[in-house]
Amino acid sequence: MEHYPPSLRSVLALDPSLLSNQVYLAPYPSLESFLNTHPEIAHNPGFYVGEVNDRRGYRQDGAITTAEMWHQVIDGLGAFLGFGMAISLAVWLIRTILDYRRWNRLSKVQTDVHTRILDRFTDNAELLAYIQSQAGKRFLESSPIMLDAGPRNVAAPLGRILWSVQAGLVLAAAGTGLELVSGRFAEDASQPLQVLGALGIALGVGFVLSALTSFLISHKLGLIEPAAKAARPEPPHGL
Repeated sequence: MEHYPPSLRSVLALDPSLLSNQVYLAPYPSLESFLNTHPEIAHNPGFYVGEVNDRRGYRQDGAITTAEMWHQVIDGLGAFLGFGMAISLAVWLIRTILDYRRWNRLSKVQTDVHTRILDRFTDNAELLAYIQSQAGKRFLESSPIMLDAGPRNVAAPLGRILWSVQAGLVLAAAGTGLELVSGRFAEDASQPLQVLGALGIALGVGFVLSALTSFLISHKLGLIEPAAKAARPEPPHGL
């Protein structure tokens, strides 16, 4: 059969009765002679020419398709994570460079101000008197200007807890969306989406439980200060 078109095997697999059809086999004399010599081929055609409706073959094709889909999903996730890390690194570097330039400029301004103040003193007596004053002590003990020196409104433990809650809700929502979308695809195609959705939901629930545990422990240890109650206005006299 290797000397004939490949479609011949497919046709014989679709209709094995053609193995005994002399009219159909007339254009293939070598095959007809071989079939006459080996009549057992016509008794078990599926073993020699194959069967189109072979369920085992379909399962094999489905497994291959699923494996290829998994590889595509993993490759896509890897590319997405790599791109996200590259963007995050670039943003961090740009922010660090901008902060350094800003700090360097503010330090130069502060140094220039200190130099001008010292240049105003004509003798050592005035300089010594200034150094011994409260303003002079603060001047000598002053450090370079710090960036983002303002106090934060949210305590550090509470900030981490809120971040964990936000991350958990986002991951849980993403996992739920993947689970809903997986229902629109075939069974083999929906398996990667279902696994990713279950993983996202599990991570989201884990973040929320971690935030709840951290809040309870921080509250028990007194790391979270209670919100200050607003002072009630005193009623006017005579009421």
